[in-house]
Amino acid sequence: MTGTADTSERIAKFLARAGVASRREVERMIEGGRIKVDGTTLDTPAFKVTGSETIEVDGKRVEPPAATKLWRYHKPDGLVTTHADPEGRETVFDAIPKDLGRVISIGRLDLTSEGLLLLTNDGALARALELPSTGWTRRYRARAFGSISESALKVLRAGVTVEGIKYGPMEVEVERETGSNIWLEVGIREGKNREVRKALDAVGLRVNRLIRIAYGPFQLGQLEKGEIKAVPSRVLHDQCGHLIDMGDVPTGQAIAKPRPANRAGRKPGQKPGQKPGARAMGGPGQPGRPKREVDDSLLEPTLKGRPLDAKSTRARRGKDGKPTAKPAPRPGGPRGKGPQGKGPRNPGGRS
Repeated sequence: MTGTADTSERIAKFLARAGVASRREVERMIEGGRIKVDGTTLDTPAFKVTGSETIEVDGKRVEPPAATKLWRYHKPDGLVTTHADPEGRETVFDAIPKDLGRVISIGRLDLTSEGLLLLTNDGALARALELPSTGWTRRYRARAFGSISESALKVLRAGVTVEGIKYGPMEVEVERETGSNIWLEVGIREGKNREVRKALDAVGLRVNRLIRIAYGPFQLGQLEKGEIKAVPSRVLHDQCGHLIDMGDVPTGQAIAKPRPANRAGRKPGQKPGQKPGARAMGGPGQPGRPKREVDDSLLEPTLKGRPLDAKSTRARRGKDGKPTAKPAPRPGGPRGKGPQGKGPRNPGGRS
């Protein structure tokens, strides 16, 4: 008897895919009694749902996950990257168009920072792109008060520890100096809280303007302050296809795909079903290469319908113009054996 496939998933994962919040934040919501399923307040993140239930967060019904989408947003300074600020300051999500639905940010930019902020409706994708293991570099242009020595650049490029927090190696290049300020381009891979500001402060630089110009392959480009643009689905698939499941059904589910493990007994590079030592095509136990088919319209009229010679891409013709399986003799007679293995065209040698 074959059982029905289990299509349920944990509530935290479901709500993350729906763009409500990250899994960790959903777990905190459950602890605070903010999530209900079919009228019952949840008290555990282990609860599973299929999507057919009535799920509410803070009294508002949550719609099933939509197709994964990504937006580039030019965040101005003065906005907080949070959904609810306890101090009542304006947030990024207050400023963006309401017709986007509920979205979450990939990483953050602090109050006085500006530049590229990626937004998505898929919490699992946001989590995947924030992980340092993804390997995406965040690039910034930083204007700072002061000057920097070559030895200080080496310290930043090797990694610096500030107040017990270790920051990884940075890519740092000096763009130009303007009066008492200096412009730098900085690349980081971890994105810890206020990482660029704290690292530059450790070498005597006071950052007074910070602009994020790139997050992985996505660039700020010519976006105006406050402007938001959707990333085309083809580009999203090309750049994030290894991180998200963008199947035919637009579930929006995002997963990190592990590298397939090598099966026991199979050598690296060996394909499934291939015998050791055999070539991928034409080896022992493997089907040979398919015969090449040639359109008759590409051949001369007298050769249509005849097979091509096995050693040539075209058929041969004799002196009478009729097709022949044997190659026509070369002018000058047969070649003899010469010093270079080809020999003179005249076997009688020079007169």
